Formats: sequence, C-alpha cells, structure tokens
Amino acid sequence: MPQIKEFSIEEKLGSLINLQKIDSKLDEIKILKGELPMEVADLEDEIHGLRSRQTRIEEEINGVTEFIEERKGAIKDAEELIKKYEKDSENVKNNREFEAINKEIEMQQLEIKLAEKHIKDANEEIADKVILLEKAKKNLGAKEGVLELKKAELEKIISANEKEEKEYQKLSQSAKEGVEPRLLASYEKIRGNFRNGLAVVPVVRDACGGCFYAIPPQKQSEIKQHKKIIACENCGRILVDEELHNNIEVK
Repeated sequence: MPQIKEFSIEEKLGSLINLQKIDSKLDEIKILKGELPMEVADLEDEIHGLRSRQTRIEEEINGVTEFIEERKGAIKDAEELIKKYEKDSENVKNNREFEAINKEIEMQQLEIKLAEKHIKDANEEIADKVILLEKAKKNLGAKEGVLELKKAELEKIISANEKEEKEYQKLSQSAKEGVEPRLLASYEKIRGNFRNGLAVVPVVRDACGGCFYAIPPQKQSEIKQHKKIIACENCGRILVDEELHNNIEVK
C-alpha cells in the first residue's frame, strides 16, 4: 500500500503562499478589466429591454393602423348601404316605408361620423406613438454605440492579457492540487470574505499584512517557528512571516 506523504507546516504554508501569489496575479488581471464586464452585461440587458420596447410600440402602431383600415372599411360599407337605401327610397309605396329607409340612412350616416371620429383619434394615437418610437430608436442607437465601444475596450484588454491569464489559471489549478482539501476550503472561504482576495498575508512592521492589526511579539515568534497555522485574531487571515513569504516564488 503506497504511503501518503505528510507535509510539514512550513511546506503547507509555502503551498498556500504560492497559491495566494498566483491568485493575486489573476486578481490584478481582473482589476485591469475593471467594471467593464459588468458594464457590458448591464448595457446588453438594457439594450434587450429597449429593443423589446421598440417592438412593442411598433406592434401597437400596427394594431392601430389595422383598426383604422377596419373603420375605413366600415365607412365604405355604410356609404354603399346609403346608396342602396337612397335607390330603394325611389320605389317606396307609403310614408312608413319612406321613414324606415330614412332612419336606416341616418343610422349609416351616424356610423360614418363615429368611424371618422375613431379614425381621427387613432391617427392622433399613432402620431404620439411615432414620437415614442423615434425616441426609443434614438436611445437604442446611443446605447448600442456605447456598448460597441465598451466591448472593443474590453476585447482589447482581454486580448492583451489572455495568454498570461490562461497561464495563471493553469498555475492556480495546479497549485490548488498541492494544498490539502481542508486547508484549501479554509483558504477559499477566507479569500471570499475580502474584496482584495487576500487570505494569506505576511506580518509586516509587527502588524497583519491584511488588516494592519498589531501582532504581539510572542505571536510573531510562534508564526516564525512554523509549528502551526496561525490566523489573525482580527480579520481571520492566515499569517506567515515576511521572510518565508518573500522566499516563496510562483512555481
């Protein structure tokens, strides 16, 4: 049965320092991108919303246009009926028939007036929607222009750092394999607690290199002995002595 190698505390600390330095380099590359990835994503969401709004307005205009055509058709039908009733009125036999035909003509004339009012209102509605549509198109065009610039800027940064970023991503994955799972889980949890991603820091000028909390001389002595893993009492970061930290180079 193969023996599993036991690593000393110093070796464990060394593997953590190595991983931290690699991840910090990846963080630096991400910082170069700044807020651009988020800005691009936000703009894409906003543009999607603006396109949906433009489509909705266009559909509303088409709906009102169809309504206008229906009302025009109703006017045409009413005019045809009026012509028919007027022709029928020439052959009436009594006043009752004449009055009935006149009533039908009046009703069709009212239908025409109502349809004309509907058409007038609908045209005004279209005019308002056209203004909204033009504003939506203008706003969309402006946002698409900004997005294009942001994407070009981001692509430039990504292209300039893509090779280095991939190399460090491979190094990070390889370095993680050299850290025992329990320790790696603690490292990632601590790293996730801080915006700068520092989970392993050296003691610099008698203070924690992460939160600058003063480290007592006795504690510093224990850190230098490499007999156990010690965390900062204030921020929880893993503390290492400056000499060990400086001696570890990214593998």
